[in-house]
Amino acid sequence: MSVQAAAPRRMEIITPSYAPDRELCGDLVRSVRRFAPIGTRHTVVVPPSDLTLFRPLEAEGATVIATRDIMPRGFVRLPRMNMWLSVRAPWPPVRGWIAQQIVKLQAVAASTADAVLVVDSDVEFVRPFALSDFLVDGRVPLYRLDGAVTDHLPRHLLWDRAARELLGLAPDAAQPRPDYICWPCVWDPAVVRAALARVQRVAGTAWPVAVGRRLHFSEMVLYGVFAEYGRGPVEPLPVTADMHCPSFSDERALDRVALDRFLADVSDDDVAVMISAKSGTDLAVRREAIRRVASAAP
Repeated sequence: MSVQAAAPRRMEIITPSYAPDRELCGDLVRSVRRFAPIGTRHTVVVPPSDLTLFRPLEAEGATVIATRDIMPRGFVRLPRMNMWLSVRAPWPPVRGWIAQQIVKLQAVAASTADAVLVVDSDVEFVRPFALSDFLVDGRVPLYRLDGAVTDHLPRHLLWDRAARELLGLAPDAAQPRPDYICWPCVWDPAVVRAALARVQRVAGTAWPVAVGRRLHFSEMVLYGVFAEYGRGPVEPLPVTADMHCPSFSDERALDRVALDRFLADVSDDDVAVMISAKSGTDLAVRREAIRRVASAAP
């Protein structure tokens, strides 16, 4: 009797973007083409008004689609405004940042892959990578950085409270709290679907409507709180505090010296770097510094 080898697990990459991040997104797409396993699907989701700008990335291997093709039915984008209206609950309008998170959740929930990497435009891969680089004991892990959230991160506390309310969990004011925000973010689509189903049961309405009503919300915190406290009596997800991606999230520009100092910490186990688009780091300086790191890759 022959024993068949387990089929390789399948990974998909999803990137929400928009016109101001077009150049960064192009660098990301090219890095995926260079370093991801052959055949990896990379979907870039952009506002309809930005489709023409992003279409050339399809020649680089990405699939470019409009947010309206993923945004759940019943949501209408307001002309010339970065807001959406829910037909079921038109007030308050859904802000663009919240809508982008709804798009991420919807896209991952609809995925048939074993795991989805949610990768923002300001991430760039610098080493060959595969899904196995992000798994723990062969399973999709939960990113959790223990003891990272206190009063010095008030928005994180608001996001935690919102997640617990959406999931019908008791509030927890204990500090410090874990941080679930990471770059890139690896999710199990089945866990996302279960989390959204719970939000829908608790709210008594469609989950996008429940999320869209929120003024403060983080999709990563929702996933993390659900994974740890909302899944019931099932085997816990393995945990990691390392996404193999040194990240600079401050909103201040890095010059050549500071950027080289930051990138000097990239190890052989790291596969990507994230330099926040909000940092305002000069694009040419960023590209040259990352090129030097990536040029050392096989």
